[in-house]
Amino acid sequence: MKELIIIIRPEKLEMVKQILDTQNCGGMTISTVMGCGTQKGIVEENAVNVIKGFKTNINLLPKIRVEVVVPDHSVEEIITELRDKITTGHVGDGKVFIRNIEGAVRLRTGERNEKAL
Repeated sequence: MKELIIIIRPEKLEMVKQILDTQNCGGMTISTVMGCGTQKGIVEENAVNVIKGFKTNINLLPKIRVEVVVPDHSVEEIITELRDKITTGHVGDGKVFIRNIEGAVRLRTGERNEKAL
């Protein structure tokens, strides 16, 4: 099993949900996050914010983080669909991080691993 951490533009969430549904994904966790990468965020002239007493430039953009655990055989097809359907070709389209998952347990039934997905 693999965990995919998919960081995307907020307006692409519905398409990502559709892609995961077509792959029979059993569930997902979605979070609203802020971040910057190569894009470095948007820095407005004299945009200074005070966070917990520290002055900081606002250079973070809103993103959506989708976390999903899928069988190994689904990973490449999901990544291909994401690249085909949600990319704009511009910096800031997002990233997919892939992690190995040792196991999973459905607490209600005790099912394990892929049966727990």
